[in-house]
Amino acid sequence: MTSTVPAPLTRTADGSALQAVLLDMDGTLVDTEGFWWDVEVEVFAGLGHTLDDSWRHVVVGGPMTRSAGFLIEATGADIALPELTVLLNQGFEDRIGRSLPLMPGATRLLAELSAHRIPTALVSASHRRIIDRVLDSLGPRHFALTVAGDEVPRTKPHPDPYLFAAAGLSADPARCAVVEDTATGVAAAEAAGCQVVAVPSVAPIPPAPGRTVVGSLEEVDLPFLRGLIALR
Repeated sequence: MTSTVPAPLTRTADGSALQAVLLDMDGTLVDTEGFWWDVEVEVFAGLGHTLDDSWRHVVVGGPMTRSAGFLIEATGADIALPELTVLLNQGFEDRIGRSLPLMPGATRLLAELSAHRIPTALVSASHRRIIDRVLDSLGPRHFALTVAGDEVPRTKPHPDPYLFAAAGLSADPARCAVVEDTATGVAAAEAAGCQVVAVPSVAPIPPAPGRTVVGSLEEVDLPFLRGLIALR
């Protein structure tokens, strides 16, 4: 699947309305952050190395090149980054082929955004091959645009993915609501100037100006997202 750009959006007179919703994937819509760690543990076990569980918080939510590079350096494993990336992607695809649980509230939220024709983008640090597999379960019809980590010059925690998504939806980043589950993703969205809803998955995320922290997607609906933009 490739990224698609919809027709220009309708604006309100004062430009104050919610113009788009930008959603992270792993740990936000699908319960897969644990899958990545399990695959990393298995791959490195095959290379003769045991991963320290404390490293999990270091690698969660970031681009694969950063996570894989960190693990190679931390373990001293004799493997090149491109080769390790292939092994991790293959292992993850095998996992989601067996089971792909959605986060509580994800199905309802996506259906609500679609029903109200809210321009929505999926913005992930995962590679395109992974996103396209997951979209089969999420429903590609829910997204006007999808952005993969290997399709932008700099992925999260840089703002590029969210700036790219907002531009592709003809939206002002300041009028976009972003839903993220990791500090890395939150940093990217905030650097892009978006209003952020954090739904922490693996590690806690503290509240901050322009950032709302909730316990799960069950607390997030369209009136909630519109209210965040109206407060700006």
